[in-house]
Amino acid sequence: MPVPFLDLKAQYRTIKPEIDLAVQSVIDSCTFALGPAVEKFEKAFAAYCDVKHCIGVGSGTAALELILRALDIGPGDEVITVANTFFASAEAVSLVGATPILADCREEDALIAPEDIERRITKKTRAIIPVHLYGQCADMDALAAIAKKHGVSLIEDACQAHGSTYKGAKAGSLAFAAAFSFYPGKNLGAFGEGGGITTDDDNLAEKARMLRDHGMPEKYKHSLVGYNERMDGIQGAVLDVKLKHLDRWNSARREHASRYRRLLAEEPRIRLFTEHSDREQNYHLFVIRVPNRDKVQQNLKAKGIATGIHYPIPIHLQKAYAGMGWKKGDFPVAEKLADEILSLPMFAEMTEEQVEEVCTAVRHCL
Repeated sequence: MPVPFLDLKAQYRTIKPEIDLAVQSVIDSCTFALGPAVEKFEKAFAAYCDVKHCIGVGSGTAALELILRALDIGPGDEVITVANTFFASAEAVSLVGATPILADCREEDALIAPEDIERRITKKTRAIIPVHLYGQCADMDALAAIAKKHGVSLIEDACQAHGSTYKGAKAGSLAFAAAFSFYPGKNLGAFGEGGGITTDDDNLAEKARMLRDHGMPEKYKHSLVGYNERMDGIQGAVLDVKLKHLDRWNSARREHASRYRRLLAEEPRIRLFTEHSDREQNYHLFVIRVPNRDKVQQNLKAKGIATGIHYPIPIHLQKAYAGMGWKKGDFPVAEKLADEILSLPMFAEMTEEQVEEVCTAVRHCL
């Protein structure tokens, strides 16, 4: 039985009438850039994350970049993030002219290692950006303590963590500001590109709103040199509909993850990441570690099981950063995981039979 890695069509079928009505309302009103649908979603998502503000923008990358720009971080500054993440976490730092400084991750959970951050902080450090990788929140208490000790800003890369919690508090409310991606494959995904900034800080929210819209506090009055990073009206409408279903979808993902863990726990060649008891993750991805990963992935593909690798090349080994002086061996844990990790199919609409089929196929391929 073939199993897709992600089935967005299955999700759409469950909410088609709601989505079609919401999209048609934007078309009828012709409010395609920002507008009432985006404002409605921003208010709903801010309330969902237990923060005062949500600023809808064009992508998760834009969300990270605009937070940094709102904090006046730029040339001569350094920002620390983790080596095993999607390129945008470091790219946003480079886009504002600052220097990305990488820290290694912990092998047990693939999350940024707070103990590796301390030795990388300098007088130039302005911010720390932990990534809630695969949907599990980073060790925010330890990170907040480091940020406070050194007087730097703490910014969540929550692009994979919609609805995840840390000690009962929602991702997006755990730091000075947070960036979310609403890329279609995310737990809360738009029908195209989209992103959001969450914060309790009024000044940052005001500046971010201007920066996303050519620096305008009101039409044709430009207080800043800004950017065109407005959220589309249709994306706001789609996200507002989907937000109402997010908790149910996340709950289904957790059930699938629990079944995966139970069925794979007895296989000694499979290593599972730690699921911390003080955090509730949304299981944006379900990632395992296996020997001979590439061969296992090829064999699974032959059986009709779609998989992914998130992410195969750590940031410090990317060609784009060849001039940084990083080399193989600089971040050994990130490099080790990159050779072993394999993302299994994960979406809310999966059936028990599909999860069991994947587990049977993985064991057979090993």
